[in-house]
Amino acid sequence: MAEQQPAITLEKVCKSFGPNRVLHEVSLTLPAGKIMVMLGPSGTGKSVLLRCLVGLMKPDSGRIFIEGQDITGLDERRSAGREQMFALRRKFGMLFQDGALFDDMCVGDNVAFPLRQHAKLSEREIAARVAEDLERVGLKNAQRKMPAELSGGMRKRVAFARAIALRPKIVLCDEPSSGLDPVMSATLDELILDLHRTLGMTFVVISHDTAEARKIADYVGLLYKGELQAFGLKDEVLRSNQRAINQFFERSTEGPIQVL
Repeated sequence: MAEQQPAITLEKVCKSFGPNRVLHEVSLTLPAGKIMVMLGPSGTGKSVLLRCLVGLMKPDSGRIFIEGQDITGLDERRSAGREQMFALRRKFGMLFQDGALFDDMCVGDNVAFPLRQHAKLSEREIAARVAEDLERVGLKNAQRKMPAELSGGMRKRVAFARAIALRPKIVLCDEPSSGLDPVMSATLDELILDLHRTLGMTFVVISHDTAEARKIADYVGLLYKGELQAFGLKDEVLRSNQRAINQFFERSTEGPIQVL
């Protein structure tokens, strides 16, 4: 049996905006079906990394492979490149930091939106998938509710249901616990673990939360000033005694990460 391709491989990826170096020679390999938590201070390139993964930004140099496909050479100005990029983006589900629900749509229509746009399913099949995924995230029979009626945690769970609706290979989560209390944050961590266990998807989680990393991560990375300070299996990274990792996990003001 052929060896399974890694979900994501980065080779010396660089990205700058004018004089501002956002990513510098970032290299990593994430096996399929694993959870990676990428830590780092605000403004250190984590969100830019997500945009590069889905082809919304092109790196200035280096290469990005998604399931073995080099996406850095795809040219969306050509029809073949557009088709390949569209197929690539179908592999991803995205959970945005604020949930990004459509406020004028009910919960059911929010979750159904990507299915109606990109899946060849009947309305009956869509309704069944929506009901299934809302039950997965603990919101059974919430289809008719409006986003304004939901708590912050409930909105995040609806956003999770929408992110998995197309059964993507890789789910990108941009600070899923942002703005939530510790109990609700822990609930979302459990949800990620449950979705990972039941659906087998690869998860890339951008976070500041070291407790979240300890709980859910198979792999941990730390970005600071655009450079990957550490990356690897969680236990190996935590045992590595690297100063930046120690400082971040110990919540210390002393160390290579500067307090601004």
